[in-house]
Amino acid sequence: MTATPRTALITGASAGIGATFARHLAARGYQLLLVARRGDRLQELAAQLTERHDVRCEVFAADLTDPAAPAAILNHADQQDLDIDVLINNAGLSGKTAFADSEWDALAGEIQLMVTAQIELVHRVVPGMKKRQWGRIVNLSSLAAFAPPAASLLYTGIKSFTLNTSQALDMELKPHGIHVTALCPGFTRTEFHDVMGTRDQADHLPRILWQQPESVVAEGWSAVMKGKPVCVPGAVNKISAAAMKPLPIHLGYFLGKTLNPFKDS
Repeated sequence: MTATPRTALITGASAGIGATFARHLAARGYQLLLVARRGDRLQELAAQLTERHDVRCEVFAADLTDPAAPAAILNHADQQDLDIDVLINNAGLSGKTAFADSEWDALAGEIQLMVTAQIELVHRVVPGMKKRQWGRIVNLSSLAAFAPPAASLLYTGIKSFTLNTSQALDMELKPHGIHVTALCPGFTRTEFHDVMGTRDQADHLPRILWQQPESVVAEGWSAVMKGKPVCVPGAVNKISAAAMKPLPIHLGYFLGKTLNPFKDS
């Protein structure tokens, strides 16, 4: 750590993996800017972390399905004199109905939240990271990103986009001291399935498939600090990803770097 504590911006920080990242980083002395829709939950978490770890913890209630949200978040950071050194792009959801049966507003919100807002936040924080020659970015993908294309929901395609763009960003930014990691968890014990209304189905899955958010976050943070562009946490998930994706991650990453047309720019 530096003399001035580094600052982490975490989206979807009110629960689950986002809140766990907040606890993990606060325990390591990072200042926090916590973002989610539920401001009351953020305030409660911030108070706990400040009392327990004596770190500065700011909150900003925002709905990232709103196209204006990313700019508002970074404007707030500027007003608070916070330089964002760590970005945890955790906010996400999954549609509950088939594509053809969904209203366009719902689909557009899903894309805005997990594609456009995520990439815009990266684009907005990278200049400062490059100037300081240090940055860490974790984009929440999923084990589903390795699965073959499936009918209906956009979730698998969106998470594949996150996986691939995170690797491309890491190739470009690593020479500037910035590490980008796609964190690809499988089934994790969070509120996700309650919110999506799939808790009954999820509870019938074998216990061996499940991870606790603390282990997911610990592996993900270790990976980005070590400069690993992809992190699939848990032995069962690693086996599943290897079985589903024909080209090994590291070989694909090597080929991508070798064939990069912008590598000399």
